This record gives sequence, structure tokens and C-alpha cells, in this order.
Amino acid sequence: MGTLIYDGADGFTFDDRVLAHLQAVIQAKLRRREGFLLIWTDRTAGSEGILRSIWLDPSISVQFVFARPELPELNRDWLTMLSERANSNVGLVLEDSLRAEIREEVPAGSYRDSKAKRARRPEAD
Repeated sequence: MGTLIYDGADGFTFDDRVLAHLQAVIQAKLRRREGFLLIWTDRTAGSEGILRSIWLDPSISVQFVFARPELPELNRDWLTMLSERANSNVGLVLEDSLRAEIREEVPAGSYRDSKAKRARRPEAD
């Protein structure tokens, strides 16, 4: 597990693979001097977890500390999806199922397929 250190004080843990993808997206946004919201459920705070959100901005210090000395391989599809989310009005929301797929704990396409099926499902009146 790696750590995202925000504003020099708060540290938030993420799997190294997830953290590497976050680092790439955050780096690209901050390089363009664009701030955005990162939202996730922090399971380190108890079994139910708590919803966390942080505003990432070029003026705020961010560090990435990885558990292993080498960076995990990045998946271009995940980078595209995470970048699109970071560019949205809502911000970059990291659901547990999305994080599990990035960690490769579920088959590739599972998260995307479930979201696509929900989007196609007609709404009940």
C-alpha cells in the first residue's frame, strides 16, 4: 500500500497500482494548473469507511509514496477514464469497484460493463 500525502500532513493509503494511476492523472491536471476534487471511501477508518474528498490544486503540496521501489505498469484505458472523471463537474470519484478492477482483483471490463448495463437500463416509472 502506498500513501498520498496531502498538504504535508494528511496521508491516505491506496494500493500502489491505484496510486500510480492517480499520480499520472493528478500530475497531468496540476501541470496544466487545473484543480479538481478527488472523492473516495476511506476503508482505513473502519469497516464501513468514511467518504473523503480533497481539493487538489497546484498551490497545495502533494506527495506519492509507494510501498515498492518500482512503479506498477499503467493501463492507458484506466488513465483515460480517470482523466475524464477528473475533468468532470463532479470530480474524480473512485468507487470501491473501480479501485478493485484497477488492482486487478476482478476481471477486466467488469466495472465498465456494469456501468454500461446500468446506463442502458430503462428507468422505472
